This record gives sequence, structure tokens and C-alpha cells, in this order.
Amino acid sequence: MERPARRRVPRRLRTPYAPALVLALVAGGFAAWAGQDWYDAAHDDRAAYAVQRDRALAAGEQAVQNLNTLDHRDLDRGLDLWEASTTGELHEQLASGRDDFADQVKQAETVSTARVLSGAVTALDDRAGRARVLVALRVTVRAADGTRTDKDSRMLGELTRTDGRWKLSALGQAPVGGAPAG
Repeated sequence: MERPARRRVPRRLRTPYAPALVLALVAGGFAAWAGQDWYDAAHDDRAAYAVQRDRALAAGEQAVQNLNTLDHRDLDRGLDLWEASTTGELHEQLASGRDDFADQVKQAETVSTARVLSGAVTALDDRAGRARVLVALRVTVRAADGTRTDKDSRMLGELTRTDGRWKLSALGQAPVGGAPAG
């Protein structure tokens, strides 16, 4: 009895398209993974929060620097900058006391310049549009007789987002060392 001849089946696929097919599947998988990763990053709330934190810090540092810089020779410009950097009750206080303060600075003939040493956002409520910053700065005061005094200080500022911009709504001295916060 004769056995029918067995048909030989190749052990591996011998088509020239197989490597291209495998490569296409790997590339498609990578593209899907990268696309999903990009989508997740683009729609992550943490990225938007980080942007607002950075904006609040930059605005807070600049506003604190502005409020610690004033030249008796160009008072209007300096005081306008103070008012542009503030909002709320702090803005009202600065605007209402502007003339008296200008007279004092003119009489003293001082020039104060501030330089931010470091800053940090200590609290941020993006939805409410409120933030708190801690800013360390060095203030240099030059008196009319030419004497110069440098003072390092830490300021606590509260910011309020107004018309899409962060502005100082409160500013005070930060406690130093073990002093309790008031």
C-alpha cells in the first residue's frame, strides 16, 4: 500500500513582505503609543496649573521689586508703576496716599532700587484667581548725601488675578527665624 506523498510545508513564511509587515506593525504601535502620550500631556491639568504658578511667581516678583524701587527724580513714573502693579485695597491705599508719600520722598531725595534674590509661590488657587508668594530681595537706598545702605528682606505678597493678569493685593514683611506669623 502506497502512502500518499506528503506535501512539504515550509517552517517559516517565505514571503518577502513579512519583514515589511512586521516593521509596519511595530511602527504603528509606536505611533499609537506616542500619540496617546502626546494627547495625555496636552490635556493634563497639571501643565496648565504649572503655567499659572510660573506666571504668578513672575508677576509677584516683579510687583514686589516695583514697590521697593523709587527714584525721587522720577516720582510719577515710579508711583504709576506701583499703582499698575497692585489691585484691591493695596491699590486704593497707594493711590490715596500718593501725594503725601511723594512729598516725603522729594524732601528726603532718596533713590531706592530693589533686586529679587529668590521667590516662591506658597499657595495657588487657580480657579479663584488667588496666590501667595514669598520673595527675598535686596533693597539699596542712596541718600541725598551719597551714602548707600543695603538691606535684605523677605516679603509675603498676596496676588489676585485681574483681567487675566496677576497683581499684588497685599504685601507685608515675612517673619524671620522662629518668629510667629501674624
